[in-house]
Amino acid sequence: MVRDFIPKLIEESISIINLLNDKLSFILLFVLLGSGIFYTLKTKFIQFNFKNIWLALQEAFTDSDKSSQKISPFEAFAVTTASRVGTGNLAGVALALTLGGPGSIFWMWLTALLGGSLAFVESTLAQLYKKTDTTTNPTHFIGGPSYYIEKGLGSKGLGKVFAVLLVFVFGLSFNAVQSNTISQAVFNNFNVPTLFSAIILSILTALFIFKGLHSIAKISTIIVPVMAIIYLILCLFVIGKNITRLPDVFQLIFEHAFGLKAFGTGTFIGTITIGIKRGLFSNEAGMGSAPNAAASASTSHPVKQGFIQAFGVFFDTILICSATAFLILFSGVDFTDINNSGIILTQKALNTFFGDFGSLFLTICIFLLAFSSVLGNYFYAHNSLSFLSKKTSVHLLFKYSVIIAVFLGSIGNLPFVWSIADLFMTFLALINLYAIIKLHKILSVVVLDYRKQQAKNIDPIFKKENFKEYGDLDSW
Repeated sequence: MVRDFIPKLIEESISIINLLNDKLSFILLFVLLGSGIFYTLKTKFIQFNFKNIWLALQEAFTDSDKSSQKISPFEAFAVTTASRVGTGNLAGVALALTLGGPGSIFWMWLTALLGGSLAFVESTLAQLYKKTDTTTNPTHFIGGPSYYIEKGLGSKGLGKVFAVLLVFVFGLSFNAVQSNTISQAVFNNFNVPTLFSAIILSILTALFIFKGLHSIAKISTIIVPVMAIIYLILCLFVIGKNITRLPDVFQLIFEHAFGLKAFGTGTFIGTITIGIKRGLFSNEAGMGSAPNAAASASTSHPVKQGFIQAFGVFFDTILICSATAFLILFSGVDFTDINNSGIILTQKALNTFFGDFGSLFLTICIFLLAFSSVLGNYFYAHNSLSFLSKKTSVHLLFKYSVIIAVFLGSIGNLPFVWSIADLFMTFLALINLYAIIKLHKILSVVVLDYRKQQAKNIDPIFKKENFKEYGDLDSW
């Protein structure tokens, strides 16, 4: 009787959580788009200031000191990109096409275009209110929404709620999902038992998280750019071969985006919701996750890291996600078939153009990008855990918990964990969006300080004595 009760309880719990997810999705839809429009206008379309983005990226790359134990702006960018670029780009886009149709891709684009402003804002605020990491390395900085909620809004309680949610979602749930994706891909392509993958992944995770945040930042600067660029090259090759069909693909996307043609969701709003949710899961703009890594960078002005993180959203969604969408739509694979959804659909699309090499490459790509996402997620969770507790024993227990989550995720079936993570992801985004809207005044002042210095042909440098009325800025 107990055996029947537990599965039934889990099934009913998933139904309730999915119902809550559906209801909250509409709220998140309007809040996310509204916040994006608000900051796009308030910052005068700052996410499209490609000149400053390029200057920030140049400085971040050239100032990376390989011998330093500090985390450079480029390494912080690589960590956030490591978390962004993973299953969301390869499997999430495919799932969006299956559930929401081609129109969902347009709404993913819109989420990124508006979300670039939110990524800029949250990362600038994270830099502004960062702290020295006394738990691991005094040369490192920590920060994120919990810190600017406490220091900027004066609400440590709400900061703790956010920190707890983020530790659970990114440290445990999302890492279980990422490891499950890896083990399933390896099993499907090489028939390697999931238990073997679980053991290998657990050992690799342990090696990096026990070596510290700096090792995670270093490995991210290697894995992410290399795999992302190779994947983009393959997709660009496909687009190049089918360039004459590109206008037809754009027409298909726009027709479905505005409800001119019905799709599987049956509703115009359903297509929008799926596109925005998959876009948010992929680029994380406004969710409050990327600022945890953005705060760790050692830079001369908070706005510089804001520009870099705004570019991260474009790189993730406008480039990588679009490449996956075009790959699938050009392949002719039936994306309406639910049996082809997710990573299987992307795999079949690659096989159409590259044969067995497509499967092999995608498996390697998933392994490396999803594993780098595990490390990036741990990086985020570490920062939030540091806000909750400085005790070494707590951090040690958390490291073991992450390893266990990776192991169990590799061998388990995750609908329950995924449903909870989706729900808590919505709460994270809503809390973070509330905080950054409330902090619009200090954000405007910091951006103005940057622009005034730049107008005088001065390389902007942040001086905390000019901002005494805006809270604790002791790490500057």
